[in-house]
Amino acid sequence: MKSFIRILAFVLTVAMLLPFMAACDTGGGSGKVETIKIGISLYRKDDTFVASLCTYLEKVAKQKETESGKKIVVNMVDGQSSQALQNDQVDSFISQNYDVICVNMVDRTAAAVIVDKAKAANIPVIFFNREPVEEDLRMWDRAYYVGADAAQSGRLQGEIIAEAYRRNRAAIDKNGDGKIQYVMLEGEQGHQDALLRTEYSIKAVTGAGIAVEKLANDTANWQRAQGSAKMVQWLGKFGDRIEVVFCNNDDMALGAIDAIKESKKKVKPAILGIDATESGLNAIKDGSMFGTVFNDAQGQARAIFDLSYSFATGQSPSDKLDVQNGHYIRIPYRAVTKSNADEILGILRE
Repeated sequence: MKSFIRILAFVLTVAMLLPFMAACDTGGGSGKVETIKIGISLYRKDDTFVASLCTYLEKVAKQKETESGKKIVVNMVDGQSSQALQNDQVDSFISQNYDVICVNMVDRTAAAVIVDKAKAANIPVIFFNREPVEEDLRMWDRAYYVGADAAQSGRLQGEIIAEAYRRNRAAIDKNGDGKIQYVMLEGEQGHQDALLRTEYSIKAVTGAGIAVEKLANDTANWQRAQGSAKMVQWLGKFGDRIEVVFCNNDDMALGAIDAIKESKKKVKPAILGIDATESGLNAIKDGSMFGTVFNDAQGQARAIFDLSYSFATGQSPSDKLDVQNGHYIRIPYRAVTKSNADEILGILRE
């Protein structure tokens, strides 16, 4: 009888433990769910393009969490345009033993400090969207950059105007003087993308044999309100002499459109942006923006996550990703006009 009671007690104990054992067993006999921690510091959380990239990044991480059975923590913090704050955020990620740190630099020339911190802690660092100085990136073989070729975006923007000029010169050269009078809304002073987009957009036009005359240029720091304020000034000074408005991003282009609408002047220059945000694409569809360049936030988000996941799981990044020059992953741009705006909108809404 005592033997039977002991056996019964053993069976009951095992039965009680089975659910707990099953909950703990996530495969491979590890006994616990593996957690991957990715820390992300943004230069400014309210930047339209950066915000969309982050939305896609979180989506990709959730999909991978479901597929892999691993717990994936993505912690995004706002640098609030302060490099000192961003450095502190990186220190916090390091102290909490994050697996990977991703940084959207406030000051692209200050990346060396972050690379040093990451290298000392042996935590891979991925810069994105705001490209560090090449020398800083090459300080460590586990420092990478994910973004796009800013010069290409400028070229594509210029080519949109050059092609339109070839098709219907009078629609662009409204005063018929044989050259394009333009103004340029630039992103951020000293920013790699702003410099290259500004330079190569005009090079693409002049390279097509079209003469240009710059009426004005100024920085508007990627912001719609600042773009609008600058455009108000230029409308007052140049009026209908402005034939083309080149903008380093869509938000500034939308600001220029706001200024024109509010001015009630009979001025309709061709306005071009870069990024192909949803608001920018809708402006192309309604005819208020002439064209933009698709900056593939989804593709960049996927590359940032895949690179982070490779590091966190001990894989070689080059096994899955097209790594250029040992440190760079670049996602190509696409020109956008009214003819393909709906197609790009469909991609954004996937």
